[in-house]
Amino acid sequence: MYHIIRLILYRLWVVSTITVFFGVVIFWFSGPLLGLAAFTVGVAGILYNAQDLLLYYPNDPPDSRVFVLQPSNFKLPYESYKIKGRDGVKIHMFLVKQATHSKKRPTMIFFHGNAGNMGQRLTNVSGFYHKLNLNILMVEYRGYGLSEGSPSECGLYTDAQTAFDFIMQRTDIDRTKIILFGRSLGGAIAIDLASRLNYRNRVWAVVVENTFTSIPDMAKIILRWKCLKWLPMFCHKNKYMSLNKMVHVSSPTMIICGSNDLLVPPTMAKELYVKCVAGTKKLAVMTGGGHDDTWTCRDYYVSIQQFLSNVPPLPDNIEPFFDEANKLPSKRHSIVHIV
Repeated sequence: MYHIIRLILYRLWVVSTITVFFGVVIFWFSGPLLGLAAFTVGVAGILYNAQDLLLYYPNDPPDSRVFVLQPSNFKLPYESYKIKGRDGVKIHMFLVKQATHSKKRPTMIFFHGNAGNMGQRLTNVSGFYHKLNLNILMVEYRGYGLSEGSPSECGLYTDAQTAFDFIMQRTDIDRTKIILFGRSLGGAIAIDLASRLNYRNRVWAVVVENTFTSIPDMAKIILRWKCLKWLPMFCHKNKYMSLNKMVHVSSPTMIICGSNDLLVPPTMAKELYVKCVAGTKKLAVMTGGGHDDTWTCRDYYVSIQQFLSNVPPLPDNIEPFFDEANKLPSKRHSIVHIV
């Protein structure tokens, strides 16, 4: 509780000061009832908007918004892009392609967690590249790394769609073998994308790791405030209702969790697995894995490789990729090739 209050006061001290000032002024001139009401509304507004501070950490570590490691640091061939999405926000992405036969390899769209930038995940991506022979499209959400804008639930969903649309317009990869991968917060983003009517039939496989059922569920576990049990859903600014969306995820799905994850309980992975309606699904518990290091477990890459080897091909009668708004072939992006 002390940490949360300190964070709010540090990051929102101007708004907090104004709220207290106007509360005192209204109390002085209009009486205690109106003063208390104004103060309550102001505090409620601060707490509502402060939820972003508790979920998104694009500045952790502090230089994450200005310095992003390049795949070349890991001797990975890559292309760097800035893509303008449907709302005009440009997001930064790396496309790491296999040096040979890239069109014959599956392509993974990589959605990272809630802190730092995509460059900090390159060790894991190098494993996918070398051990699983995948192409990887790394996505840097708005407000993270070198991307524009500020993070929000709706915005991150839009970024995921932007990345998927981009990869589906390319002719140098196999568009029938697109894998959605997400860790922690990225898992919620992957699940949302795989559950959408306009996308789910074009996803070859979904792999999520140490992800949660929803943000309201996580708030109850982390904060341990009994009042949260009765808090109306509209009070949560960020929801990420992954458990509810799993009933719409029909692509082959693998759910990975670390047995020693102290942030997201492994029981949430089991709930997501039970709720998933995919005909092919797998729950993999990595012994000894923590929230941030499950990918270092001995059987991690082998388990994913075995799962992908059993994923059936997409049907031949998949419709062409259409823009959701106007039902025309999607060309909604302005692509800036920066490498």
